[in-house]
Amino acid sequence: MTKQTRDFDKQAAKWDENPARVKLAADVAGAIARGVSIGSSMEVLDFGCGTGLVTMQMAPRVKSVTGADTSRGMIEVLEAKARQQDFTNVQTKLLHPGESLSGRYDLIVSSMTFHHIERIDAALEQSYRALKTPGHLCVADLDLEQGEFHEDNTGVFHFGFDRAVLRESFARAGFLKISATTAAEVMKPTRNGVLRKFTVFLMVGEKAPR
Repeated sequence: MTKQTRDFDKQAAKWDENPARVKLAADVAGAIARGVSIGSSMEVLDFGCGTGLVTMQMAPRVKSVTGADTSRGMIEVLEAKARQQDFTNVQTKLLHPGESLSGRYDLIVSSMTFHHIERIDAALEQSYRALKTPGHLCVADLDLEQGEFHEDNTGVFHFGFDRAVLRESFARAGFLKISATTAAEVMKPTRNGVLRKFTVFLMVGEKAPR
């Protein structure tokens, strides 16, 4: 049976109204800037970009950034923001379910997307192939939790990740010099109304000449 997916299109218009969500994206973007040397000649892919909260922070610093997502509604919000802020180097790509990543990038970033992906090894292998050499993959996501982060776990395949296990997946895909740091902390109530702290890590892997 195919697991039900979450309807992000319906949430897109009000997605950025959550200040905690905006802060998390800023924290992740800051962690990426600390973890990877970002330059003005770089072509970047934001995989699972949503409304582009991370995309728009990358745009002023790189040659181009492509926001890719399976939600047309999210993509449309990103496109509107890029027009309003006159970022001509922001591109978008609507991904279809099961579609492989295409293009060649210096850097691929992904924030809070991997827990919605069933086959993590396949996603990492595709990311590796889509990177130039040298290139980097930066994945930000939740540390292991008990399924309390989301009010609704529809479309959630992983309740966070064990960093050591994910590091092994990075290595199997071919990445080298793999590192993991805490990128952000999120305080939010669980479904039971109990305030809890969730941590978000940033894992960085390098595609290097062999």
